[in-house]
Amino acid sequence: MSSSTCRSSRQATYSPSTSAPYDYSWSGDGAAGCIQIPSDQLGLPIDIIRQAIHRLRSSPLYDIITDHIAHLTRDPARITADPAAASVTTASIELARALLASAAHADRLTSQVLAETLLTRVRTYVRQHLADPDLTPGRIAAAHNVSLRHLYKVCAQADASLEQWIISERLQNAWHDLRRPENGHRPVAVIAHRWGFRDPTHFTRRFKARYGISPGEWRRSAEETAPP
Repeated sequence: MSSSTCRSSRQATYSPSTSAPYDYSWSGDGAAGCIQIPSDQLGLPIDIIRQAIHRLRSSPLYDIITDHIAHLTRDPARITADPAAASVTTASIELARALLASAAHADRLTSQVLAETLLTRVRTYVRQHLADPDLTPGRIAAAHNVSLRHLYKVCAQADASLEQWIISERLQNAWHDLRRPENGHRPVAVIAHRWGFRDPTHFTRRFKARYGISPGEWRRSAEETAPP
């Protein structure tokens, strides 16, 4: 038995078994993407999964998970080829598990699953809000209904510094943007701001410390090695 979670421009739906008949449709323009997860990997009783089927939109996790699926299905071949693909698979399973447990309204199980998947949900939330310069640990904690102290504790247990990880993710996205030909006309400061850096000087310092080269030098080297 396997489960499928779909995301379109209109809705996300869940089927507890791809061997059972089910319909998925919407009216108007749009597109859909789908991930399939073996039900035994969700770690949830089948009755809980069935209870959640028609309640997905009632979960506060709905938008986070559907946005995650939308990002995955934009370029699945590229993600699959990445060395970190296994980590993405694990994260996707945890997010689907959290959504189903939340939507089932089984309080005891929901609390357990949400606690177990907190770090994955935090990382997903952060990646979806990297461009917001006002993304702070306090805001992240509030979005997940936990105290700031508890958030830091969970990150510490995973040997992760939340603030440094956010900066690292922002730098990586800026690194990629600076090498894209379509961004050649955009000033470095604009790209820095796009990824949540208010101060271009701070961005340059952080970028050079991370990559051993300034943003401008990295852009020029990318241009020089680009095919004619």
